Amino acid sequence: MRRISIFGVTGSIGEQTVDLITRAGGPAAFRTVAVTGGRNVARLAEIARSLKAEIAVCADEVQLPALRDALGGSGTEAAAGPQAIAEAADRPADWIMSSIVGAAGLVPGMRALQHGTTLALANKESLVTAGQLLLATAKAHQARILPVDSEHSAIFQALAAEPMEAVERIILTASGGALRDWPTEKLAKATVAEALAHPNWSMGQRITIDSASMFNKALEVIETREFFGVDPDRIEVIIHPESIIHSMVGFRDGALMAHMGAPDMRHSIGFALNWPDRLELPVRRLDLAQLAQLTFRAPDTDRYPALRLCREVMRLRGLAGAAFNAAKEIALDHFLAGSIGFMDMSGVVEDTLDRLSAGPGLEKTAITLEDVLAMDHLARTRAAEAATGRAKGRA
Repeated sequence: MRRISIFGVTGSIGEQTVDLITRAGGPAAFRTVAVTGGRNVARLAEIARSLKAEIAVCADEVQLPALRDALGGSGTEAAAGPQAIAEAADRPADWIMSSIVGAAGLVPGMRALQHGTTLALANKESLVTAGQLLLATAKAHQARILPVDSEHSAIFQALAAEPMEAVERIILTASGGALRDWPTEKLAKATVAEALAHPNWSMGQRITIDSASMFNKALEVIETREFFGVDPDRIEVIIHPESIIHSMVGFRDGALMAHMGAPDMRHSIGFALNWPDRLELPVRRLDLAQLAQLTFRAPDTDRYPALRLCREVMRLRGLAGAAFNAAKEIALDHFLAGSIGFMDMSGVVEDTLDRLSAGPGLEKTAITLEDVLAMDHLARTRAAEAATGRAKGRA
């Protein structure tokens, strides 16, 4: 029986993974080793029971007694804290979904790869912060990484058996998020609720706001550079409001391969779960006549500064990705808390990168996991200072 684990099981990607596993037979078809979640202990325990998981781990150690109570009599072990999550990744599994949001997903993903597993990677931050390390670890332990972001799954599928030498460009599509049709001058006053009203995708809170600011797309541009090894100049972004084409690959003979599908993350999750086979998935089939048209427009970097900043990150490489992601996470925290405005998020990130690039270490070429974690901590400190400064300016 195939052994699986799901990290970040109570989030949007984790819940959709559970849906597909349950439809495919649940405990009768899969042996669930570990499930991990955040603060929603009740839901974590419910999923652990339904999948008959060996262990359930919550991120917050304070919640351990509640998790134990919720799992009482189930036979599922309970644990809590970042170290327990990392140790859960050491448990042998054939396939692991990595869908913890943010830099917190890096360490368990690295630990899983060290055991030669197949890692279904929805945690784009791992590649952004430590792409070289992650890929080197997979290679050293004969592990496999399968992309789960819809854009990178689309690229992976469009490439098929094509050599990278034949690739002329990679085009990432972006919905533009909830605020895509707002006048630029109005964006500074956008509220959290307004940024969360995504017209196409059903996603978690943080990624939905990152979609509106295009920070999610900026991370995906860096992820594309790291995962596929393509020159940054060959990576393009285009706004595609319908979210039907998930990405495109252009080849040197002029051919353009597009991956199309309804905006449903179960496409890419199911592809990674069933790979190398293609099995039936419970997703809507496209009716092209009903769609009638697909539209595209170029993004404005004044409107979306994140797309400009990610180019600088790719130029620097080294630890710049770790700094970029950490600053983005802190800026988002402050926006959610209401202390800074929507457009201040990119300002916080740019301020942080400017401060860090003035000192040594950001462009370090040979990096370790310890280097990445240290830069993550430092960048969070600098970003918090930058956000506090901007908050005082708004007061």
